[in-house]
Amino acid sequence: MQVYGSVCATNVTSANVARMTFSIVARSADGKAHGVAVASKFLGVGAAVPAALADVGAVATQSYANLAYRPQSLALLGTGVAATETVKALIAGDSGPIEHRQVGVVGPDGLGATFTGKECHDWAGGVAGDGYAIQGNMLAGAQVVSDIQAAWLAGRDETPLGYRLLEALRAGDLAGGDRRGRQSAALLVVAKGRGYGGTSDVWVDLRVDDHPDPVAELGRLLEMHSLYFEVPEPSTLLPLTGELADEVASRLASTGHVGPDLDESLASWAGVENLEMRIVAGHIDPLVLDHLRSSGGSDL
Repeated sequence: MQVYGSVCATNVTSANVARMTFSIVARSADGKAHGVAVASKFLGVGAAVPAALADVGAVATQSYANLAYRPQSLALLGTGVAATETVKALIAGDSGPIEHRQVGVVGPDGLGATFTGKECHDWAGGVAGDGYAIQGNMLAGAQVVSDIQAAWLAGRDETPLGYRLLEALRAGDLAGGDRRGRQSAALLVVAKGRGYGGTSDVWVDLRVDDHPDPVAELGRLLEMHSLYFEVPEPSTLLPLTGELADEVASRLASTGHVGPDLDESLASWAGVENLEMRIVAGHIDPLVLDHLRSSGGSDL
């Protein structure tokens, strides 16, 4: 594990992107997913800080962010350069205000890496370990980074990466986060074929651009994302037979989705409700059933 920190100057005046921010970049325990969770007192932090590429890695660039770090780091990681060496290369090739910069990188394996320039706004620093890097600047204190790390390490390996990242980010938010307050947050997770309908690698891409409690709002959006875009767990599916089939048919009929084939009627309704990812012939997902029961489908 690597720990970095600095007591940072407060007299920087030049404007730039995403100056005061805390983030975690990480890899799932099985190495199949990479992601970034970030929050800041800054408008639309998700537009500037995070980037990730499936099977390659993830990066967070912040504190007078150099947005070129995003494609540069992913290109280096994609050629087999380790995260630690990638960060060194980013810094070495940057002709801008290096001592005001902050970046975190994680690759397909090995240690994550983080860098904090000596003139970042106090408190600033980071910590990196196997498969993760955490960093922040203009924070309420070092506890923000240490609480993010503790939450990450306490997370269960089988927890989907998006949720584990969010829990870590929430821990930093509760520890004080950005000492100026709250405004935006974002979550980006990639994994091969985990995007909508299996047609992309972007598993989760959520942004809260301007909100009084952005991390909590990000959590609400992640729950919605799971409902609308995740496929159901096979073990939870309920057979569409007997009384349950009769109930579903009557509730669908009350919404105008009537037909001789129950699967077709359910799929038609689910498409209108944006739940098509959770439809499995001959079965119903309990989450879909709950939604049908609560969305005006009366039991006739």
